[in-house]
Amino acid sequence: MSEKKQQVSRRQFLNYTLTGVGGFMAAGMLAPMVRFAIDPVLQPASQGEFHPVTDVADLTTEPQRVDWTVEQVDAWYTSDVTKSAWVYKTEDDTIKAFSPVCKHLGCFVSWQGSEEYSDQFYCPCHGGRYYKDGQNVKGTPPDAPLDEYEQKIKNGTLYLGKAKPREEV
Repeated sequence: MSEKKQQVSRRQFLNYTLTGVGGFMAAGMLAPMVRFAIDPVLQPASQGEFHPVTDVADLTTEPQRVDWTVEQVDAWYTSDVTKSAWVYKTEDDTIKAFSPVCKHLGCFVSWQGSEEYSDQFYCPCHGGRYYKDGQNVKGTPPDAPLDEYEQKIKNGTLYLGKAKPREEV
């Protein structure tokens, strides 16, 4: 066997060089797109943030509106957002917390203690009504019950999480 040195021709050298440079350029262009596509998967899963809203001792059987502020991060912009809930205790000391957002058009419902709508939530937009347990009154515009907040109690303080849709009973 003779030892023959392999020499790279000028054409092969240019071919290898251009292929390598093209590969680096393609990787440089694709890397940000791949990162954008898989970045949400790499973020830690949110365990559901709970925020303190009121002392449990302050709650009565009459629904009370409670407001709290959360910090919302949108990309690089951070803002404070005010959230609300209608909270009360039932006769058996179960705590109920409902979203004030009407399921019809997204208006805010209020607790009406008037003679006409006693013990009902009322939406002024189109006359939508909900019973005290959050169920929609049949024959009024809302077609679904009010959303109910996730909740937990810690050291006598009520913490609320996200509002979850409920099924019609």
